[in-house]
Amino acid sequence: MTTGGGAEPKPGVRMDIYEFLERHAIPYQRCDHPEVYTCEEVVQHVPADFPGAHTKNLFLRDAKGKRHFLVTVGAEHSIDLKALSQTIGTSRLSFASSGRLEKHLGIAAGAVSLLAVLNDTKGAVEIFVDQALWEAESLRCHPLVNTSTLSIATGDIERFLSATGHPLKVVRVP
Repeated sequence: MTTGGGAEPKPGVRMDIYEFLERHAIPYQRCDHPEVYTCEEVVQHVPADFPGAHTKNLFLRDAKGKRHFLVTVGAEHSIDLKALSQTIGTSRLSFASSGRLEKHLGIAAGAVSLLAVLNDTKGAVEIFVDQALWEAESLRCHPLVNTSTLSIATGDIERFLSATGHPLKVVRVP
């Protein structure tokens, strides 16, 4: 585990997340681990005493593929996509393809997190966080790769999103 500091970004990462966090004085704690692709794998590799609420992130699109959404909930939360589409006021939701993930967030599957909006310079992705999760003191997020997990205070996550031009919408995710 490390605090602050940074590592070289992996090939294909559009912007250095650590440089951005430092430039905006956003503190974090970092835990490096083997590649993970599921919430269960994160639990196996990130120590239980590492701070922050464990998150699940879904990259979704509407039926026409015109709107894209990053939805973040607690790792244990199951999501009803039909009810969520009504909650956020859009047509039927489905998971976006890996091509859309790369195009809009510049990351590969397994690395989806709120921090990925750093690469969404066109503001094409809308951010929704579950209200129950948002009440946590800090959240766990992948730093554009799935080989590390950062813990960042929720207030600092909000500052991060603001600095990237992404308004945060806190909703009760069904």
